[in-house]
Amino acid sequence: MKKNRERKVRDQPKLEMTPMIDVVFLLLIFFIVTLKQEDIFSRLDVNRPTADQNTKPPRVDLLEIVVYNEERLGGEGFSFRGRAVSLEYLEKRLRRIGQYSSTISVIIKCEPDSRHERLVQLLDVCAAAGLKNLSVFSL
Repeated sequence: MKKNRERKVRDQPKLEMTPMIDVVFLLLIFFIVTLKQEDIFSRLDVNRPTADQNTKPPRVDLLEIVVYNEERLGGEGFSFRGRAVSLEYLEKRLRRIGQYSSTISVIIKCEPDSRHERLVQLLDVCAAAGLKNLSVFSL
């Protein structure tokens, strides 16, 4: 009898999980790869409205100011509309533009060797003029 008990204890089947996990992952990969998603956009029936011929597109106002190293190029350190200008000139122009519209976009481009102080001065002038839509880029 003792041998039967030992045999029963020894002969209990063992369930291996590793092959089952491998099969599950293979099936998962198979279904992911073979899944064809339904294209819902091809079924939509959308008609775009026609443009009104009487309306004009909105005017986008954009100012571009370049901050450069005045020691390397000479001048005042700022370029506005393609010419070198002083900070005082920019202050007058930006105040006048700010009175006209505070939503005008101002793009400030900084050259790599420009002084950080110049950028801060220009940002202060823009804030004093009421311009809030500013973008700063480095060249």
